[in-house]
Amino acid sequence: MAIEKVREYFRKQGMEERIQEFDVSSATVELAAKAVGVIPARICKTLSFVDPEGGCVLIQAAGDAKVNNGKFKKQFGFKAKMLSPEDALALTGHAVGGICAFAIENKDVKIYADVSLRRFDTVFPACGSANSAIELTCEELYQHSGSLSWIDVCKIPEEE
Repeated sequence: MAIEKVREYFRKQGMEERIQEFDVSSATVELAAKAVGVIPARICKTLSFVDPEGGCVLIQAAGDAKVNNGKFKKQFGFKAKMLSPEDALALTGHAVGGICAFAIENKDVKIYADVSLRRFDTVFPACGSANSAIELTCEELYQHSGSLSWIDVCKIPEEE
């Protein structure tokens, strides 16, 4: 199971006890926010996109953020196209509803963190299952996900 890989990763970091598992689904931003007890914007969703050169691009973004297609194309040089659930699982090792940027062994997965997250002291990404989360500072998220850089490819509701 993907959560076991994530658990093992955080065990090696001395952070395993911070993983939360719920009796209810946290597979969507709204469900995760309810399970954790925070506003939806503080959920860190991990969006998966096709990389035309092979592999995929994962973008960690605030729960209320939406990808801005113009910003995405300017950043990456290609149009945003979401991975199918099957391709997401094959490339990341995590199923939709539990996709996260932790414990990914595929070198063809490029991980980024969107600045929409920086509005918060801590955020809650999934841990490889549809009923898990971990509370991390933005810098912990960046470090433990292996992000390549902070990027600005999303819009938040105030910007619309």
